[in-house]
Amino acid sequence: MRNSLTWCAIGLLTVFTLCALLGPWLAPHDPAQLNLSARLLAPGIAHWFGTDELGRDIFSRTLYGARISLTVAVSVVAVSLIVGVIVGCIAGYYGGWRDVALNIYVMNAFMALPGILLAIAFVAFLGPGLRNVILALAITGWVGYARLMRAQVLAVRQREFVEAARALGANDRRIIVLHILPNVIQPLIVQAAIGMSTAVLAEATLSFLGLGVPPPAASWGAMLSDARAHLFDAPHMVFFPAVALMLCVLAFSFLGDALRDRLDPRTRLTSGL
Repeated sequence: MRNSLTWCAIGLLTVFTLCALLGPWLAPHDPAQLNLSARLLAPGIAHWFGTDELGRDIFSRTLYGARISLTVAVSVVAVSLIVGVIVGCIAGYYGGWRDVALNIYVMNAFMALPGILLAIAFVAFLGPGLRNVILALAITGWVGYARLMRAQVLAVRQREFVEAARALGANDRRIIVLHILPNVIQPLIVQAAIGMSTAVLAEATLSFLGLGVPPPAASWGAMLSDARAHLFDAPHMVFFPAVALMLCVLAFSFLGDALRDRLDPRTRLTSGL
């Protein structure tokens, strides 16, 4: 069952990636093209997923929505991971007043604030846009990686191979990059896979509230927001972007679980691997 879910997640992510990369060639219509004479059409041959209240093709908009969601997910996780690794390494390796300042004051201050509310306030202050959405979600997402990195570095920094490298005269940067990071990167990979599902859902939330990518850009959250007024007379407007969002989030979640089972030695021992 776990192998089936893993391959299902990989297949779904492959499909979403191809949709994001090949969207302009796969989309049968311009996602921003208005056609008021064809508004609220049910799914059919001309429009596979139907049309919305402005006559725009929902299938084309769903394809372009995958591009925005995956761009936000990869960018947010990349920025959060870089910041979290740097801060976590400094706090865990050096300790002392650096650890107190970064862990107790900075990290706890960010964790005390609800992440989505902080992102909403950030985007509302700077204005909607793809770059602002990525920055807002990265600002609230780096803390988890920093705490995880700090804990891993604390567990590894006194190991024998680290002491041996230090005794041979290796500087701190060489010890961290060549000796510590390769031994603590596995849980970060799992956290990053799960963090992508959180980033996709957070971007959809901001777009649903009107704080994401501004129109006419297609976003799954904005499509769901536009469909609220037609929930009963045109349910296809809600169904297709909601299913795409659900499958994307589930795919990243299943991939994170699979990576955890694969990379965690304790889980492998329990499973007889």
